[in-house]
Amino acid sequence: MKVLGIGDNVVDKYVHLKTMYPGGNALNFSVFAKKLGANAAFMGVFGDDREAQHVESTLLELDIDISRCRRCGGENGCARVTLENGDRVFLGSNEGGVTRLNPLQLDEEDKAYIRSFAVMHTGLYSHTGHLLPELWKLGIPISFDFSDDFEDEQVERMIPYAEYAFFSCSHLSEEATQEYLRSKWKGSGLLVATRGSDRSMVYDGNTFHFHTTETVEAVDTMGAGDSYIAAFLLSYLQDRDIPKAMAEGSRFAAASCLVEGSFGFGVPYE
Repeated sequence: MKVLGIGDNVVDKYVHLKTMYPGGNALNFSVFAKKLGANAAFMGVFGDDREAQHVESTLLELDIDISRCRRCGGENGCARVTLENGDRVFLGSNEGGVTRLNPLQLDEEDKAYIRSFAVMHTGLYSHTGHLLPELWKLGIPISFDFSDDFEDEQVERMIPYAEYAFFSCSHLSEEATQEYLRSKWKGSGLLVATRGSDRSMVYDGNTFHFHTTETVEAVDTMGAGDSYIAAFLLSYLQDRDIPKAMAEGSRFAAASCLVEGSFGFGVPYE
């Protein structure tokens, strides 16, 4: 199965360790999909600093196709992070760096390339909102991560293009999450809500499906949501079995919480 992450790449700088790890929602999806056996690619914008070089070299080492990426002068995406009892806490960022300042624009070669994939994943922090109508017209299912600080205006504008929409809803009760997903149903696709250590849910327009989260003593929760998305999508696209896909997502997300950074590959920074 060929899958594409399109949008953000960053380094997460752990200030308490003086160590930076590759990350970013779209990039993490590609890396996790590759770890699960998919033929994965990433399309995004790299800066020209050491941070960008580290991310790019990591993707090459992992054998992820980055042939359609752009490179621009300036800072790569970067976030500052610390940990509190294994839970990642964001301290600030440069809001995507060159990804925000030089948003992707698609040419005909890009479009032909994208048409070769089974699914593409992007998200709220990927700076790809302007591309959604264009991507949707290519006929490849879009997975979109609305993360945990989604706003109604953003959701209403972007969700019509998403065949698979993911929300992080640990700040909502189970009842409020169900009500929210019902209100955002657009007639097709799946709406998925993860809720931290509480059970996840999927709404298919008729039925809510639930799965109890696997519990582990987390080393680092960075990337847990992205790993859930990757495992859920790959399983669902193969078998069209929602409960199985939820179980796969939960299992893989729990395993990712035992790894430092989103998926390791940390290096020191000054």
